[in-house]
Amino acid sequence: MSNLARNLERQHVEHSQRAVEVNPQPSRKEQRSAITPGEKILVAIFAVVFCFLAVQIVQTQAAIYDVNKEVQVMETTVEKQEKENNDLKLQISELSTYERILEKAKELGLDLKEKNVKVVEQ
Repeated sequence: MSNLARNLERQHVEHSQRAVEVNPQPSRKEQRSAITPGEKILVAIFAVVFCFLAVQIVQTQAAIYDVNKEVQVMETTVEKQEKENNDLKLQISELSTYERILEKAKELGLDLKEKNVKVVEQ
């Protein structure tokens, strides 16, 4: 039995030594962060620049959208004005016919005298 007691004692000592080897206390080098303060600063600067550029891109796109909207409104206005101008030109050509002018002159009591008529060439 004494041999059995020694074997148990050895196993107990080996087991405690293994436990000490398995869980060694971390040294100061292992406790330090893997990222240095300089790297943290660089990452922070990169993040700030990235956010700034993202905001600038969004602002630029919004400005482009506004300008495009204004261009579309102006084009619509120009098209309406051109249509109105064409309608007015058509009215002018209809109202300035010789027959209509002669009719209006007769309504106002004017006579057409052949010797007072002068032909004007354009």
